[in-house]
Amino acid sequence: MSANVPALRLRAVRIDTDSENVAYLARGCTACRVDVLRAAQKVAVSVAGAAPDAEPMLAVLNVVDDSSIVGPDELGLSEQAFAMLGVPAGTLLTIGPAARPASLDTVRRKLQGEPLDLASMRAIARDIAARRYARSEIAAFLVACGREDLERDEVLALTRAMLETGERLDWREPLVADKHCIGGIPGNRTSMIIVPIVAAHGMLIPKTSSRAITSPAGTADTMQVLAEVELAPARLHEIVLRERGCIAWGGTARLAPLDDLLISVERPLALDSPGLMVASILSKKLAAGSTRLLLDIPVGPSAKVRSLADAQRLRKTFEHVGRALGLHVEVTVTDGTQPIGRGIGPVLEARDVMAVLESRPDAPQDLRAKSLRLAGRILEFDPDVRGGDGEGLARDILESGRAAAKMASIIDAQGRRLQPPGPGRLVAEIVAPRAGRVVGFDHLRLARAARQAGAPASPGAGLDLLVRLGDAVRAGQPLYRLHAETSGEFDLARRGCDADAGIAIA
Repeated sequence: MSANVPALRLRAVRIDTDSENVAYLARGCTACRVDVLRAAQKVAVSVAGAAPDAEPMLAVLNVVDDSSIVGPDELGLSEQAFAMLGVPAGTLLTIGPAARPASLDTVRRKLQGEPLDLASMRAIARDIAARRYARSEIAAFLVACGREDLERDEVLALTRAMLETGERLDWREPLVADKHCIGGIPGNRTSMIIVPIVAAHGMLIPKTSSRAITSPAGTADTMQVLAEVELAPARLHEIVLRERGCIAWGGTARLAPLDDLLISVERPLALDSPGLMVASILSKKLAAGSTRLLLDIPVGPSAKVRSLADAQRLRKTFEHVGRALGLHVEVTVTDGTQPIGRGIGPVLEARDVMAVLESRPDAPQDLRAKSLRLAGRILEFDPDVRGGDGEGLARDILESGRAAAKMASIIDAQGRRLQPPGPGRLVAEIVAPRAGRVVGFDHLRLARAARQAGAPASPGAGLDLLVRLGDAVRAGQPLYRLHAETSGEFDLARRGCDADAGIAIA
């Protein structure tokens, strides 16, 4: 950076740029030539008078013609960049063209099909975590990893590199359980039932989850309907030790934070390749201090995994990476032919979860049965629980009310929502076009409909299923209810559902 560049006053620009650092300069900036800086696309920002070896903050440059946003003697920073720089508005800053990250050459080699070693993955991970990549450059890395997928050793290298970008929790206990589903099945909110069952048994199960990537709701999105999920590390630690479990978002605790940056780019592009998925899941579990992981891989004609052979290949990758990094991974392959539960979307899925925990008559029985089966497998991690006895023990904990009581305690500890949102106020029934029998569900189509309706950003948006596989239906019978909060999203989702309901009728 040139020492001759005059200083600019810092101005906070209240624009959420979704994990990307953005700097704003007036086109008529008096301190530097905007056209020269713009040619570099990214700028390096430093506090005036900082030590020569101080690391500058990199940001994507936007040029502004509105003086109400940034003046000619000011440098504006987006919310993300302002928080990262950590100095008050009015601080004098200097800027200059940003050096191109050397690791981008490695990304280019990967795009050409060259496998990457641990050193290469570490360099890329460090630069992305330090916000040296623009979103387009992160997208290039994700596409490079997903085009032909990663080799097994590349997945191990990426997992290790992602793990090293953040904190690691240490619970100082030999058995720390966790459960994860690779996703792709609408509903399927078993973790929110399993955690209170296992915690009520006394086993430690700190469940940290990412936000939804391609689905209408992740575990963190659904739990946020009921309680606070963005917990500082100290508070998270306190809650888990007291309650023996939690259901929280992993981003606030800085657990493999690179994963959250990658997800912010994967989500709009709907990227979810197997190698990236393994690295994302295992880096988060290892960072959360887990020692034993039960992994659910649903298999079905429109699930993420379509065949048992694909499931076995994925299982071997999970086990290989987990073993190399000290995490015991146990994989269960489950039925992914239809959604689990009735709700698709945060509010509707939270409703199903609480119905199961409270043993209500209207609770979806498929969600209850699957949750008990998986909870039983985790309880058998306990050396005092004999093999085969876990599911019965899980059922006893649920039916006795201990699981519901534990869930209430976890919700209160994390911060109960005093006025939880309800289902979206705009409602339409999507009906069967003809009489027949339900023979299939298109998970991708149903998930897309719920996302078009606004989920998970609008927690009340989504679908409420009214039929199951094998059900006989008549022409005009409702297949599901569509919920949305805004008319634009409602109309978009309804048009899509009318064109293709996502449910096959023979």
